[in-house]
Amino acid sequence: MAKIPKRPEEIFDELRSDYSALFGDDLLAIVLYGSGARGEYVPKKSDLNFLIILSDDGIERLGDAIDVVAKWQKRSIPVPLFLTRGYIESSLDTFPLEFFNIRSAYQVIYGEDILRDLVVTKDDLRLQCERELKAKLLLLRESFLQAHGKARQLQELISQSLPAFISIFKALLYLEGERIPEKHEALIPATAESFGLDADLLQTLWKIKRGEKKPGKHEIKKIVLSYISEIKALSKKVDQMGD
Repeated sequence: MAKIPKRPEEIFDELRSDYSALFGDDLLAIVLYGSGARGEYVPKKSDLNFLIILSDDGIERLGDAIDVVAKWQKRSIPVPLFLTRGYIESSLDTFPLEFFNIRSAYQVIYGEDILRDLVVTKDDLRLQCERELKAKLLLLRESFLQAHGKARQLQELISQSLPAFISIFKALLYLEGERIPEKHEALIPATAESFGLDADLLQTLWKIKRGEKKPGKHEIKKIVLSYISEIKALSKKVDQMGD
């Protein structure tokens, strides 16, 4: 059975070697981002997310990476995000939230720091935050009904949806000019305070996500309904930020 890394640093040399041998000069950078770069990586629970930046010629040879990607998937490393410098620079207005969050916690483990000088405008970022909140609110309601009140499915709903909202929380604090805490434990109460949300509820959701709390059927139904209500209130506030 393939060994799952206990620390991100354990795989850096081998990963660099594999992709450097594969792409040569067409490999511009390898970037670790997300929980691994924030120091919050938990083996078997967290993903190690990598961004691989290739030249225009390199991206045309993406099929050459199939075997290397499969090798690392066997060690629980997700498929990297393969991009070019040109794609990144031309997509900042299309995916401002995604690039904002990558830049919020990243580590260059090979090549150039291409992300350092990227500029995401606040107007683009606020608009995507509003769009994402409203879309995910609809999905929350739909998923709640599809769970048929089953505690396990409602717990999975929280676990799967909360990380996306946490990514939005970071951007919203930035838009408000607030300091963005590095750790999620501090990010959640900071967002609650800045936007008038229920801090206790958000902390409960975080504990459920981490497996530290497993409410019963009736309790978790109330929690998810409150969760939906808070996201609805937040989406309205973000909408008003654009006035």
